[in-house]
Amino acid sequence: MPVYVALLRAINVGGTGKLPITELKAVCEGLGFSDVKTYIQSGNVLFRADAAEAEVEQKLDDALGKLLGKKPGVMLRSRKELEAIAANAPFPDAKPNYLLVSFLPEAAPGDALDKMVAPDGEEAVLAGREIYVHFPIGSGQSKLKLPALKPGTARNLNTVRKLAEMAAAMEDGG
Repeated sequence: MPVYVALLRAINVGGTGKLPITELKAVCEGLGFSDVKTYIQSGNVLFRADAAEAEVEQKLDDALGKLLGKKPGVMLRSRKELEAIAANAPFPDAKPNYLLVSFLPEAAPGDALDKMVAPDGEEAVLAGREIYVHFPIGSGQSKLKLPALKPGTARNLNTVRKLAEMAAAMEDGG
């Protein structure tokens, strides 16, 4: 069975989407997913599922929607996708925790960066279903405006690497 990494939008961030990790794990197990593992409180869960990506994504989003009162948004990626995302990260001089990868539900349009307002020197690169953003002063203080990020969920490069490592360990029998 394939290993999926689910990245949930708006979970346990800024007082919204409160979801204890134990409940997230229980929801996944209730859907029939196996080997469920979570990573930090921001809505990262790894599991095995015997269904196509779109079906798994929909099932999880629907189940969480019932629990939370509204669907949070679920972005699934594979180990290989996460490894490629980490390996192809632009901005090689950026601190990994200042480089955020925004995971989108679908590929952003080619003009997605055209409306970017970056008053603090932020830089962004579009890469299919992801947008990489370097925040020179950190994302918490940034005044960046980039509408294309709205439907997605962001993780810093350290987290992306850790999730890829965890998925690799699961696939390799760990």
